[in-house]
Amino acid sequence: MEQRRQGPSRRRRSDGGRPAGPPPDAISPWVLLRSATNHPFVFKRMVRSVDPRAEAGDVVQVYDKFGKLFGRGLYHGNSNITIRMLTRGETPVDDAFWRSVLEQAVTLRRDLRLDDVTDAYRLVHAEGDGLSGLIAERYADCLVFEVFSAGMHQRVDMIAGVLKDLLGRPTSQDRPDATFDDWRVIVRADERIQRIEQFSVREAPPEGRSTVTIREHGVRYRVDMAGGHKTGFFCDQRDNRLRLAKMCRDANVLDLCCYSGGFGLCAKMLGGAKDVTSIDLDEAALEIAKKNADLNNQRIKFAHADAFIYLRQMIDIGRQFDVVVCDPPKFATSREEYDIALRKYYDLNFLAMQVVRPGGVLLTCSCSGLVSMGKFVETVEASARRAGKLLQRFELTGASPDHPVLSNCPESEYLKAYWCRVM
Repeated sequence: MEQRRQGPSRRRRSDGGRPAGPPPDAISPWVLLRSATNHPFVFKRMVRSVDPRAEAGDVVQVYDKFGKLFGRGLYHGNSNITIRMLTRGETPVDDAFWRSVLEQAVTLRRDLRLDDVTDAYRLVHAEGDGLSGLIAERYADCLVFEVFSAGMHQRVDMIAGVLKDLLGRPTSQDRPDATFDDWRVIVRADERIQRIEQFSVREAPPEGRSTVTIREHGVRYRVDMAGGHKTGFFCDQRDNRLRLAKMCRDANVLDLCCYSGGFGLCAKMLGGAKDVTSIDLDEAALEIAKKNADLNNQRIKFAHADAFIYLRQMIDIGRQFDVVVCDPPKFATSREEYDIALRKYYDLNFLAMQVVRPGGVLLTCSCSGLVSMGKFVETVEASARRAGKLLQRFELTGASPDHPVLSNCPESEYLKAYWCRVM
């Protein structure tokens, strides 16, 4: 609850006469900044001083270096991202704020008419929907939250309640006649984030309550919301899966790093591919992909293999494919890994384009937010020069539109998809 308490006195410093604390009538808890930007992240180095009463997860009043109210955000003292901004200026963070921002998010998804093609989509895309530190996805009758901060974890039950109210009664495309009393709710968080932010997510749901069958463009997928990667399914590639299928008539398709098998399944079911080979190094992911193929009565070849090693083997035996999909996991999880990630993208694409028949299609992706589209394009085309290949690029795409991007946080446009023919 916001309280007006006397902040530190406005002691003058030698750095241009700026106050060492917020105005005397500052609302507690408060944070005073050294510098401010329009970005939703306020990093530790940008903070001058913090109200000693501020606790992890608090909504803090943020003052700029001149002592003027800058906005409000969620405080996380142990994190390098010390504040995740929610509002600017005088706008309060109250019940009306939460309902308004969540209503805007739900309205966008309805305007996109996602329910016409799927019952699995992203409801809240963190910074893209003005809620830094929170991802929410809908899988049939389930709401799955991934939280990245103590502040969002403290409010996830409230947020779930608002979303339930906005969405109404849950439905399932796989079970259209089923009646559901309420939405199932699952909360996830990376263990490292829990350790840094000092919170703990609730225990995993009972066996059988964490899996659900969804549909996307008529293809059925079994989703493990508690044990799968991220929230269990990659809704971001929805449009790219459908786009790829249109290029796969009678084609031999290789799906690298297939995870739950989405690209391969769409190539076979929707595109009429003649033959599909899907590989992944993660045995658990491969089992999910196999079950999804069985769920749709599709014959797909699966191989447990490292993509780099598998491609070298295919090159050695002269095997080529009409269509190759290269959608690896995130290579750059931190700025320290940036250069290593670029090298991995370079090497992987150097190998992948050598197993594409002349005139065949290569779809190669990066989900590393730290790697820009421009840098990814540069890396792919540099690997083509090394491989002695000419690429005819015909499209660059990103995530499906339920993953919006706000102009003040361009790195939330994390997914890059490079489409080309290998000449």
